[in-house]
Amino acid sequence: MPVNLAYFLFFYVFLYMGNAVYGTFIPLYFQHVGFTQAQIGTLLSLGPLVAIMAQPVWGLLSDRAKTKNSILLMLIAGSGLTVLLFPLTNVFLLLLFFICVFTFFQSSIFTISDAVTLEALDKRGSGNFSLIRMGGTFGFAIMSIVFGLLAQKRIDLLFIVYTLILVVCLLLALRFPKIEGHQKRGAKMPVWLLFRNRKLMLYICANFVFQITLGYYYAFFPLYFKELGGDSAWLGWSMVISSLSEVPFLLLSSRIFKRVPVSLILLGAGTAAALRWYLYSIVHHAYLLLPIQALHGLIFIVLSVTMAIVINKEVPNELKASGQTLNGLLSMGVARIIGSFFGGFASEAFGMRQTFFYNSIVATICIVIFACAFWVQHAREKIKRPPGISQQPQ
Repeated sequence: MPVNLAYFLFFYVFLYMGNAVYGTFIPLYFQHVGFTQAQIGTLLSLGPLVAIMAQPVWGLLSDRAKTKNSILLMLIAGSGLTVLLFPLTNVFLLLLFFICVFTFFQSSIFTISDAVTLEALDKRGSGNFSLIRMGGTFGFAIMSIVFGLLAQKRIDLLFIVYTLILVVCLLLALRFPKIEGHQKRGAKMPVWLLFRNRKLMLYICANFVFQITLGYYYAFFPLYFKELGGDSAWLGWSMVISSLSEVPFLLLSSRIFKRVPVSLILLGAGTAAALRWYLYSIVHHAYLLLPIQALHGLIFIVLSVTMAIVINKEVPNELKASGQTLNGLLSMGVARIIGSFFGGFASEAFGMRQTFFYNSIVATICIVIFACAFWVQHAREKIKRPPGISQQPQ
């Protein structure tokens, strides 16, 4: 089957529409049904805990399946069905269980989608992943407005809307070319071989730490926005600003990757994060948060696209899906747990404003530490490199 990039583009449009609905408004739904900040933090952190166990499983299954597509379809279908369990109860423990089941499927959709898309582009011999991923940016922006208006009156429609969006994703994914699991036959390559690539592990670690602060943002920014006087409609517009701010990087990413070392790209994203969290901590009105949202385009999209492309380049074919899910395990799993779970208790103890300030301090400290680590790594590579051989940006 020829590779039609339109299916991938619209798949990302709808996939991130769903992310706008669930990721942005689920904290407000939990608040709507009466949970405290600590309970909300716990609800939003237990899911990523399940992701820690689920991501390696789905990555390994994808690499060893006849096709990665079959795993992706299973994840989408499982997510769409299990999210419909949420509105059946307001009992805290039962919701914890439902979130675990839902996250078991949902947490790996993005990483397996990236693996399938990047391999399809390699198979085609042309195509820009960043431009395809930009479809997700516009999908997120559109749905943030639409559902933001709807959530003012019927936030409980979150689950049916999310499921309908995933149905469209499923239909589009059925049109993808078959991407085989490269370990379906012959010798099996263990996933822990990834840990021998020190440079890759350093990149993953830097991404992981910055994602911890993003984990707090995703869990508590909607609540913080409302605390400062914003409503669901304006929250939707704030997400539009953050989403559209990703466009410049996505348009220029191919040039950036050729000219700027990966280490500097990651440190730049961390610097933007430190500045963003500090600015959040000093404003006192919701409308002042809107321009600050533009910094989002220098953080999440930079980290996620950079890591997806680096992993696709650095990891052997037999472990491409496992490499993507390992990064997803840390950034979407462990990092989100730390950010939302501990952030929930910190918010109750010190307030959300002060917790954002602490996040800015954490990001700043990590920038310094990883700048030193990247410098040491570069010095080692320079010593090992034979004379006369130039190095591409890393």
